[in-house]
Amino acid sequence: GADFDLGPFYAWAEQDEVLGTLVQRLAGLRPPLAPDPYEAIVSAITAQQVSLFAAFAIRNRMVERFGVRGVHAYEFPTRERMACASEEELTTLGFSRRKAEYVLGVARAAVDFDALRRLPDDEVKATLTALRGLGEWTADWFLARHLARPRAWPAGDLGLVKAVSAFYFGGHKLTIAEVRAAGERFEPFQNLSAHYLLTGLRAVPPT
Repeated sequence: GADFDLGPFYAWAEQDEVLGTLVQRLAGLRPPLAPDPYEAIVSAITAQQVSLFAAFAIRNRMVERFGVRGVHAYEFPTRERMACASEEELTTLGFSRRKAEYVLGVARAAVDFDALRRLPDDEVKATLTALRGLGEWTADWFLARHLARPRAWPAGDLGLVKAVSAFYFGGHKLTIAEVRAAGERFEPFQNLSAHYLLTGLRAVPPT
């Protein structure tokens, strides 16, 4: 999370009653960033429509099966290594057949994921969502937790829906479209705002 400059965000957040409180209680919080684009995408795929606990368990089995073991931990499998794997190998680790297909499809795709860093947000999202199994939710998290784009706003994330609903709308559950529209109030710090709201919902829930 070192890519994030918290000073300007904290100064801006003072004008917002909710974030003004959260930045004081959660001072120093920086979003975790995945250094490798393939790792970021696979992490998002494994987290689709399952609990974080289940996603971590499946991903850890994949890393142990296909990654290179170091002194203290396994290295995340390379895209090239995963391109040679089979769907059956992944389903035995707990992947659904569809997610196994997505993970392998991304590994074999004719896309230079490193080059996405040079594209604007909308082009990054268009490139990713053109791949099978990657929707707007995955693309938003790629922008947020790999590219560290300041305006990334994962409106389709159920946790963020709950957080925005709880902190700003008295617990009335918003639709994804409403959460996406609500992101405008956090311009130009949507990414940091999302992470402080998500963490705040767990650590400093509204009373």
